[in-house]
Amino acid sequence: MSMKFVVSGQLYPPIIGNLAQKLPINRKFYSDSACNQLLMGKNPPSRLLDEPNVIINRNWYRILAHLYPDAIVSHRSALEYRPTPGGHIFLTYSYTENVNLPGLTIHFLKGPGKGDGDNSFFENLHVSQEARAFLENLQDSRKTTESKSLPIAEIEERLESIVRARGGKGLNELLDKAKQLARKLSMEKEFKRLNEVIGGLLGNGESRNLKSPTAIARALGDPVDPDRIRLFESLYEELAGKVFPDYKEKRKGNAYKTFAFFESYFSNYIEGIEFTVGEAREIITTGKPIPSRHEDSQDILGTYRIVSDRKEMSVCPTSPDHFLDLIRKRHAILLQSRISKKPGEFKNRNNAVGSVEFVDRQLVNGTLKKGFEWYTLLRDPFAKAIYMMFLVSEVHPFNDGNGRIARVMMNAELSAKGLTKIIIPTVYRDNYMGALRKLTRQRVADAYLRMLLRAYEFSSALVSEGIDDMETHLIKCDALKEPNEGKLRIMETNNR
Repeated sequence: MSMKFVVSGQLYPPIIGNLAQKLPINRKFYSDSACNQLLMGKNPPSRLLDEPNVIINRNWYRILAHLYPDAIVSHRSALEYRPTPGGHIFLTYSYTENVNLPGLTIHFLKGPGKGDGDNSFFENLHVSQEARAFLENLQDSRKTTESKSLPIAEIEERLESIVRARGGKGLNELLDKAKQLARKLSMEKEFKRLNEVIGGLLGNGESRNLKSPTAIARALGDPVDPDRIRLFESLYEELAGKVFPDYKEKRKGNAYKTFAFFESYFSNYIEGIEFTVGEAREIITTGKPIPSRHEDSQDILGTYRIVSDRKEMSVCPTSPDHFLDLIRKRHAILLQSRISKKPGEFKNRNNAVGSVEFVDRQLVNGTLKKGFEWYTLLRDPFAKAIYMMFLVSEVHPFNDGNGRIARVMMNAELSAKGLTKIIIPTVYRDNYMGALRKLTRQRVADAYLRMLLRAYEFSSALVSEGIDDMETHLIKCDALKEPNEGKLRIMETNNR
């Protein structure tokens, strides 16, 4: 029987929001007089005057709990904990029926009631426990727009997320529980399928039958961070097919070395390794650290050693394994004096900046390799460079030095194509960090693109032969000021 809520011949919005708590909840039909008595007050709350579908979607769990006591939120709904985007919810109940409400279709599936381990969801509405929900989602389902079961690839991804959160032990515990339930629920066939998927994920079965790229990567020994993979894909889609400016590299001899000096200086300054230009110059020209700041000085030297070498800065990764080897090699040079930071080795502990947690240490290899795939598909040199920089920065594969290595990898992409490298001057640091945060947190690339395009244009104008001349020019551009003291200006150098 289809359920109707009627006031004066029409469904009246406040019924769904409030009526279930005020009238006998087992009635399928409410009379006009009862509705009017309860609802037609002088000043009904504005939220009760919304469209029926809005009210239903906002209160779906209240409606189900009051109208269908002891029903079980099951199948895909037990994993998603909400209606589908199309407004469908699936319940295991005492009979099979579909009930249509504005904005919500309730699918009742006849099946076993609440068992040991099934959880309370809201009031007297229950939800299938995790192991039961996975078995239910592996039942055969008719191919309709809104299936009761999630696609197998999504089921695999959810199981893979359990490995990341609880390890293989957690997944095996889920499998043991499902085995017990399968006998009680007559779901032996579904358990067999679940066992095959979990076996493939953990490397104990046939991984070739897996569908999800995330699950396949796990089975092959290179598990990935799926959220970061989606982020890298979205950046690729933003960059793919676009044409960006080509600022040709015009620096030769001393001019290239001078640019490399300030490239090293600013890249370290961003990370809090602050020297005066004079102090940094002494470190570079003598090759000797300042005694009181040995490690900081070596960071300046290590960065300069990489970025001043034209041959090194013309090397770009050609394969996923070459990519990993290249960033480890460059990191070993950059942080050679910081033994505690394990130069050349990927992080042995997870890292974060503020509230942003970077890729789990166990997922670094796989996430870098998968992210590398989109890098290979890009064609514009600037697009490849800034994608590469964000990839390394976002994974944060090392205990320290991630930002500097990310900028080295970006500039190698440009240098290899005969284009100017990019400097992020002190005054532009907040713009740089803010754009990175926006891309990470909001998945919006426009600020990131604008920021780097401006830095690219600014850097193309820096062609001074000597450090003194370059410093004078940078002062005119406000580049050496703190972010709150000035604003980056782009000016041509006199000897361009």
